Amino acid sequence: MKNYFTRPLVSTAWLEDHLGDPQLRIFDTTTHLDNTPSGLRSRSGRSDYELAHVPGAGFLDIRSDLSDTSSVLAYTRPPVAQMERVLSRSGVSHESHVVLYSNSRIMWATRAWWLLRWAGLESIAVLDGGLAKWAAEGRPLCDRPCAYSEARFEAIPRDELWATKEDVLKTIEDGASCTINALTHEVHTGESGLGYARNGHIKGSLNVPFTNLLGAQSEMFAAEDELRRHFDAAGALLKAHVITYCGGGIAATLNAFALLLLGHLSVAVYDGGLDEWSREEGCPMEMGE
Repeated sequence: MKNYFTRPLVSTAWLEDHLGDPQLRIFDTTTHLDNTPSGLRSRSGRSDYELAHVPGAGFLDIRSDLSDTSSVLAYTRPPVAQMERVLSRSGVSHESHVVLYSNSRIMWATRAWWLLRWAGLESIAVLDGGLAKWAAEGRPLCDRPCAYSEARFEAIPRDELWATKEDVLKTIEDGASCTINALTHEVHTGESGLGYARNGHIKGSLNVPFTNLLGAQSEMFAAEDELRRHFDAAGALLKAHVITYCGGGIAATLNAFALLLLGHLSVAVYDGGLDEWSREEGCPMEMGE
């Protein structure tokens, strides 16, 4: 079906103007990362949703609804059948227009966006600035549970949106492609390890920290010329194919989403990320720049 959105990033003003659209489906994807003595741990943002959300919005839990909970790797994309069940019970069909937002980092919304795009949904967008911007502007909030009537969703998987460990290994020797690390400079150089089995970055990968792609004190994407500057500096826009990665495939989707905003359509996310790569001794890593 025709894409409802002119671009995959919508403003708070646009969303408020379209709240009454019968085909619109809005979902809160809030997830939190907490620092613990044993490393970063995620927790669901459902309690945030229950306190306040965009009127009519449902909730999609990245940690359970949209992850393979049987995997030893955190946040691994779920089986296709699980995506079909979750989206169907959430009221999503191929006739739906879906807007995703977060009340924490916007990367949780881009992760959900990437998963829904992989499942074959065409008309999907992310709310720029998330719930924080929405609330700061005095737009309406709701504290009542919301749910859409069950629908029927049949996936049309686009597996080219994902990269495997083997794909990344091939890219190391392929001058036409590049691999981009979305994590911070300190993690990329190996100064900080965040609890992965080995410090550093995938051999040959470039660093475009996801935080550089956002406003200084907001969860809004930077202007396109600023996004272009960062990816140009890494040489990514000159490559025929780009693979983005992070620790577990969350921040990587923010970088991948930004590349699509710039018109680079051949982008894949390495879902295993450093969580998988650093455990495999045969997967080369480097320290430093």
